[in-house]
Amino acid sequence: MLNRVWLLFFIVAAISILVQLLAGNTEVLSDSVTALFASAKLAADISLGLIGVLALWMGLMQVGEKAGVVGLFARLFEPLLSRLMPEVPRGHVAYGSISMNLTANILGLDNAATPLGIKAMHDLQSLNPIKTVATNAQILFLVLNTSSVTLVPVTVFLYRAQQGAEHPADVFLPILLATSASTLVGLLVVAIIQKIPLFNSVILAYTGLVMGSLMALVAYLLTLSANAIGSMSMVLGNGILLLLIFSFILAAGYRKVAVFDEFVEGAKQGFNQAITLIPYLIAMLLAIAVLRASGALEYVLQMLATLISGLGWDTRFIDAMPTALMKPFSGSGARAMMLETMDHHGVDSFAGRLAAILQGSTETTFYVLAVYFGSVGIRNGRHALSCGLTADVAGIAAAIGVCYWFYG
Repeated sequence: MLNRVWLLFFIVAAISILVQLLAGNTEVLSDSVTALFASAKLAADISLGLIGVLALWMGLMQVGEKAGVVGLFARLFEPLLSRLMPEVPRGHVAYGSISMNLTANILGLDNAATPLGIKAMHDLQSLNPIKTVATNAQILFLVLNTSSVTLVPVTVFLYRAQQGAEHPADVFLPILLATSASTLVGLLVVAIIQKIPLFNSVILAYTGLVMGSLMALVAYLLTLSANAIGSMSMVLGNGILLLLIFSFILAAGYRKVAVFDEFVEGAKQGFNQAITLIPYLIAMLLAIAVLRASGALEYVLQMLATLISGLGWDTRFIDAMPTALMKPFSGSGARAMMLETMDHHGVDSFAGRLAAILQGSTETTFYVLAVYFGSVGIRNGRHALSCGLTADVAGIAAAIGVCYWFYG
């Protein structure tokens, strides 16, 4: 799958460059070459930047596992995860790292979620009989990460505040609804392909508990101002991170674990993983960069606008679609598109709000796929990409529908 997608990116980019050359735009050549070399540098910068973070969290996870704290997380979520990932044996260490990754994602702890996700992928890889082909559990785990469930998207609120939004957090509920739709569709598609029975008493019990807690949290957050939500999220996020770190170390010390030695041993693994990622990131970012520089995404937008106009439908959402099309490929590119839309149409315009909702409701699918699968050397992702992109499409469609519902 990855081989075909990678080749397709270059074929589409080549066609787009040729079309632009025939139209007299010779600058596309220099733009594409610049993008190619910039992407190689970006991949190296990202991987090198991950060295410290991965070493930190791999070291802490090693200590946390010895201390039994990670095992506590595993016991909380294992009844649910064991039914979603039946090939992972009960009591396996992967349940702990998966639980911690999903918790970090939900709470918006991005600096912890990625290294914890890589650790979880490594734990799942230990059960993989064919090391270059993704297992069902690895695919489900990746799709849950690409569907981007974050309870409080503080960064989106921050960008809206910087652009002068009257109520920066008024997109909170639309984002939550859109990202929930993305996650549910991603889970449902994977469950259908992998024949996972979702109508199980344990799964339904966990779903009811999560939905009830979510509704209670939403009801509470809607009573707060944007500044109060931002402050609460910052305190909660930092507090949880410090609580985890201290609980790992202090509990390990109580159990007389060689804390320093275990941390160093885990940190070594993090260092090696960061270096391993470089070629996979270069390959993926290279293809994305040339696709973007070739102008192919702009042609897609033009065709979409023509189609929607021809059908006689409302076209206001088209102005925010650059963010939607860019998000699966590049987080920074989507952020730039969102800010440009806010600046051009107004932060509280329909397009400005929709761009913010799109930014908060989907994830950089290709980047996540390259990082997670690349960290364990998987080359055949099977149905991971198609399921991840299906979740993205669901999130985009939900974002558009919710925006018309709230602001149309």
